[in-house]
Amino acid sequence: MDEARPRPAVAVVDDDPAQRILLRGALEAAGFAVTEWATGAEALARGAACDLMLLDVRLPDLGGLEVLARLQQTERPPRVMLLTAYMDLRDAVAAVKAGALDYLEKPVDLDELLTAVEDALGAPGRGDADAPPPGVVAESASMRETLRAVRRAAPAHITVLLLGESGTGKEVLARLLHEWGARPQGPWVAVNCGAVPPALFESHLFGHERGAFTGAEARRAGCLEAAHGGTLFLDEIGELPPEVQPKLLRALESGAFRRVGGGEELRSDARIVAATNRDLEAEVAAGRFRGDLYYRVNAFPVRIAPLRERREDILPLAAHFLRPHRRRLSSAAERLVAAHDWPGNARELRNALERAAILSTGAVILPGDLPPAVGRPRADADPARGGVLVGDMGEIRRRAILEALEKTGGNKTRAAELLGISRRSLVYKLRSYGM
Repeated sequence: MDEARPRPAVAVVDDDPAQRILLRGALEAAGFAVTEWATGAEALARGAACDLMLLDVRLPDLGGLEVLARLQQTERPPRVMLLTAYMDLRDAVAAVKAGALDYLEKPVDLDELLTAVEDALGAPGRGDADAPPPGVVAESASMRETLRAVRRAAPAHITVLLLGESGTGKEVLARLLHEWGARPQGPWVAVNCGAVPPALFESHLFGHERGAFTGAEARRAGCLEAAHGGTLFLDEIGELPPEVQPKLLRALESGAFRRVGGGEELRSDARIVAATNRDLEAEVAAGRFRGDLYYRVNAFPVRIAPLRERREDILPLAAHFLRPHRRRLSSAAERLVAAHDWPGNARELRNALERAAILSTGAVILPGDLPPAVGRPRADADPARGGVLVGDMGEIRRRAILEALEKTGGNKTRAAELLGISRRSLVYKLRSYGM
């Protein structure tokens, strides 16, 4: 069955023929289907045909960052990794913010490249149907069970309700429901129900006719209409204005709706995925959410556990978030990250590590680079279980230095490299700590 599956397609975009030959050989040997292009114009014209693009930053016609920006404006942009012989951290951060998966330095380490490509696309021939998809971390049994539930629900045209705290990754799973569903080529439309002013929500969801209200100078299609043939994601559905709830219920039950100010009945067969961090049963009991709408959107509930309940995912997630920044955690920083409860879940973890990547002076993130709250001891910390009892940053830095010196047999130069600081800085810190 695996042999019938098409091989992931990788495009190598580089004006250096030798570089293209080198990368093509390594990728084809690993089982990927490879094409080569020499210019940015070719990348823009044919980019939709590949699953992943390895894009050189300096091309004869267009810069790699410009090509990346233009690709992101296309309907189905490929995943992109940038390659450059002129590594610059600011460019790397800009590239990732613009949509690049990674930023690799030339001469490319082929093992590092293949690992990054397999992280993005999966290894060809690796037929583990239970493995998490590229870009999704699921080391814990809880998260793997959640992914299995999403896989089961995806092919069915059934309304799915994603339940979980803010920052747990509900939108990531909603996108998987779309991509694994029967119509992945259809439109994906996301609405944050809490971000749209209540007075404008009906128009935003269903659209309006010209002259329907002051300022409605032209007919406008709503999100439900725009999602026809695809998926409509209603994030934070618990924030839905009460006056819109019965109209949404009718649209969910029959597919029929009317634009604001219009008499024509329209239809949409968009697949509905909803998400909330609220207890909707309690909202129904309090009269803030319609019971019939709740039962309609709760057709297939999927719960996402908070990060503190699936600690096996914390460090793999941290490594995933740091990869684009080409940073890693020191052992001492790892212990702090693993011990923290992350009340903001994966979103808080990502923000904390992006901040640490900016503050760090080397390739290794030290405890002092992390937000102060991450180094603060938990009330239930237990040293026998690896709990963090020391919240003082100076003490944490001292421990990290001792650990690095122990690993390198007292070699200060190698210890400084491990810590991501200069040898002079290390010697200064040793003196300041009386070591």
